[in-house]
Order: sequence, then structure tokens, then C-alpha cells
Amino acid sequence: MTERKRTPWVVGVSGASGTPYAASVIRGLLAAGEPVDLVVSRASRLTLLDETGIAFRDAHWRDDLAEWLARGADGKPGTFGAGDLSDVRYWGAGDLAAGPSSGSYPVKGMLIVPASTACVAGVALGLSKDLLQRVASVTLKERRRLVVAVRETPLNGQTLRHLVALDEAGAIVLPASPAFYAGATHIQDLVDFVAGRVLDAAGVPHGLYRRWEGELGSARPRE
Repeated sequence: MTERKRTPWVVGVSGASGTPYAASVIRGLLAAGEPVDLVVSRASRLTLLDETGIAFRDAHWRDDLAEWLARGADGKPGTFGAGDLSDVRYWGAGDLAAGPSSGSYPVKGMLIVPASTACVAGVALGLSKDLLQRVASVTLKERRRLVVAVRETPLNGQTLRHLVALDEAGAIVLPASPAFYAGATHIQDLVDFVAGRVLDAAGVPHGLYRRWEGELGSARPRE
């Protein structure tokens, strides 16, 4: 019997606010049985520390990731189970010799969540200044799926032009914009809606939010 080749999704986490979005996407991928290669930028470590109190360390990344994924969007520890992280591989942001930096390394695509405007600019211009940007450039050149969940407001003309350039290059530009028609009653519901739309764009099945079924008021709590 031929062993199935591991073909992961690369999840890139940039320095924009919105680390709960990334946690929800990773949980969704793992729940769907999808292997994950994780790239956490240097700037995102500061955001993660500020938003969760977690210091993400290269030498202890598995423990830190487990703690991160267990937190709810409100920062409460232990909201989610630890889960199985055996099919997660971590690559340091400065490791430009990492597997995903080459087009010959098999991946399904890349999800950048959240994506800062600096990250958007770097990818649009092909700078490859760190592993996150390099993997995004490889994803585009190999014609693999790239989802960019930009998290910034307002957007200036320069960033809008960069986003158009990404769209023209084949990326899916997905603003981190929660919707309210799904009956959100908690901050986690809003986070999961965005994460669910990211997974939709990647073609990964999930149950993170209630889908629109064409009936007005269907998500409204019954009295």
C-alpha cells in the first residue's frame, strides 16, 4: 500500500490585530483532517502577546500553540480542547530554507490570516523579506490557492492598489468582515464567521457558522 503524501495548508500569521481569526482557522483545518504548516511572523508574536498574553517561542512552539488554540476569542483559557497537533509543522519566520519556500514542496495552498497592510504590500510587490512573504510568492507562482484575509481599516489608495494586484495575480482577497445574519450572540461567533469564510475560499468543509438559507429572520433567537 502506498502511503498518502502529506499535503498541508500553509497558515501564515502576520502582525495585524486578529490572532483569534488565525486560531479559529487552524482549529477548523485540523477538525477537517487537514495537515497544517504554520508560519508566525515576528510582528505577529507581539500582537499575539498583546491580545492573548502568550509568548510564542520557537523552542516551545507546540506548547504555545496548544495554549493559543485553547483560548476563546474573548481570551478565556480552556474554551476549546487541546486537540491533536501531531499533523502541524512549524517553520520559523526567518528560515528561508524551509520546505514551503520551494515550489517543489507539496502544499494545497496558503491562508494568510490575519494579513496586515505591510504583509499585503510585501506579497504584492514580491519582496519575500521573510518566510511568510516568500511562501505567498511561491504559492502565486505555482498557481496554488492563496487566501489573504486583510485586517485593516480604513484602507488607503496604495493598499487598495496592492489588493487589486493580488487579485489580478490570482489570490482571493477576503477582508476580515464579520456578518450578523448568522445569529451571532458572542464574539466567538463573529470570529468563526470570518474563519469559516476563509475555509470556504479554500474549499475546506466546516461547521463554523450558520449559512444563509434564504429565509429572513431564520437566525434570530426564538422567544
